[in-house]
Amino acid sequence: MNDHHATSKDDREDSLSRVTVIHTLGPSGTNLEKAAHHWLTRRGTTGKVVLHAEVEDGLDAMAFDSTEAILACAVYPRLHDLVFQNLHRLEMADSFILDTHDMVLAGRPDHASLSTIVSHPAPSSLVAERGEVTLTSSNSRAAALCAAGQFDACVTTGPAAAAEGLRLIENFGPVPMIFTLHVGRTSGGDSGPGSVRAC
Repeated sequence: MNDHHATSKDDREDSLSRVTVIHTLGPSGTNLEKAAHHWLTRRGTTGKVVLHAEVEDGLDAMAFDSTEAILACAVYPRLHDLVFQNLHRLEMADSFILDTHDMVLAGRPDHASLSTIVSHPAPSSLVAERGEVTLTSSNSRAAALCAAGQFDACVTTGPAAAAEGLRLIENFGPVPMIFTLHVGRTSGGDSGPGSVRAC
């Protein structure tokens, strides 16, 4: 390991140690909420998780002073936009693999139809042949819409289904998932066009 690599690793670790607030997708019961709490606990950080209707909504609420970050995941449909439209103020600083909550198909206890299903875009293919699928902003939001009677069933997380009093129709189990942490920072430094690296 050369000195430059060691310094870069130390700098990244120092940057991560300052993060105490994570903005991510709500409402409560999402896989991203679970992952945000896991990240803080794993690092022994007493921090706060702030939930938003959309991942990008965190951009309007966060401080860009290296103490706050946005948590996304590898299957988030607009992850590329989050990264490349915010190179001047967000840095992808960490990633980790964590099992999601059990992903389930759930419905209202007194309703047997599966004609209409609501789902976040990412897991919607699990039920592509089961009914008419409508997309919404999060797994927890899908559970709430189903419980409110707007849809027959939903793809959601086990905790969100339980919180809304939904009946389990099928359990797809947990999914090993890559989560990505994007730290807010001030403009400047090595963020010019010549420094951009992409896969």
